[in-house]
Amino acid sequence: MPIKIFTDSGSDLPESVRSQYGIEIIQLPVMFPDGPMPKGMSNSEFYSKMKSHQELPTTASPSPSDFLEAFRRADGDSDLLVICMSSNVSSTYQSALIAKEMLIDEGFSRSIEVLNSREFSGGLSLIVALAAKWSATCDNLAELTAKVERLIEHTESYFTLDTLENVIKGGRLSRLSGGVATILNIKLLLCINKEGRIEVVEKTRGFRKAVNRLLEKVDEKTHDYENAAIAIVHSNNEQLALEVKARILAKHPFRDVHLSCMGPVMGTHAGEGGIGIAF
Repeated sequence: MPIKIFTDSGSDLPESVRSQYGIEIIQLPVMFPDGPMPKGMSNSEFYSKMKSHQELPTTASPSPSDFLEAFRRADGDSDLLVICMSSNVSSTYQSALIAKEMLIDEGFSRSIEVLNSREFSGGLSLIVALAAKWSATCDNLAELTAKVERLIEHTESYFTLDTLENVIKGGRLSRLSGGVATILNIKLLLCINKEGRIEVVEKTRGFRKAVNRLLEKVDEKTHDYENAAIAIVHSNNEQLALEVKARILAKHPFRDVHLSCMGPVMGTHAGEGGIGIAF
């Protein structure tokens, strides 16, 4: 039986992957100080508009009805697999669970699974892309779900930000601490821990040093290159992302590389210029 895959816009999934596998993306609403983000706004337009405001945009989780309507649109022969961003950074997962129960109450006769990826952006993108690839060869939803759950356990994600401005504006770092870090040119190497929360790995002096440490994290893990994939995400800094991709592939010949720009959901918090990897 075919399997239809859903994720949310916190995944920053490359358009090529979405279209190849017919993945449906549930959008998180994004609100600028002067109103909702226009539909169809490009990522570059988003970053430009974000810089023009003193206040950051705000994001919200999709409602259960958003998921339910998407589930109803799925092909009548398909089982459904929903992979959501970490429940510790968004209530999107909870909304999907509620929608699942609503769908079952309506008499849904096929199988549906909702997974908490404990990731977002590149990590979630990687998990969704591999799940979609595996869905063509798995015999059923239970087999695919088990493979994805193992992948979730072993996925590692790291990122660093060029600026702390958005982190300060968003209240995740005090203005005093952020100001000191900016003056001293301190950059943070961050990871997503096993609970799906952001954690500081270390501090460096200078963005380039932080990027180098990011790349060293790839060196620390053994990879099965014939089957392994890596995701690279950037916040409106494609030149750096392409450089990072080239440096990684020079040492680590991953079979699949998924490169994408952080969209409005993640870009709001990361600010412009950041870079992340997941493997």
